[in-house]
Amino acid sequence: MQDEILTVIKEVLAPMVAADGGRLYVLQADSKRVTLHLAGRFAGCPGNHIATQRVIEPLIAAVAPSAEVTVTWGRLVPTGATQVDSSSSAAPAS
Repeated sequence: MQDEILTVIKEVLAPMVAADGGRLYVLQADSKRVTLHLAGRFAGCPGNHIATQRVIEPLIAAVAPSAEVTVTWGRLVPTGATQVDSSSSAAPAS
């Protein structure tokens, strides 16, 4: 299941975030918890809460229905976060 989660993050979410000038980071991604961080143009975006509820959470729920999804945002990237883009793999330590 972790591979499916990371595929959604890498192939769907990261390109969407990048298209809007943002950067996506993964802190944790497994069947119980997915923790992401948005930076770049998303650092102070007032629409982040809506994007989380209407885009990020449903996409993660499609492959990991029981996972608790946490999304933070801001200029400061949390320690241990791995930046994801559509050309790299993100496999943070869980």
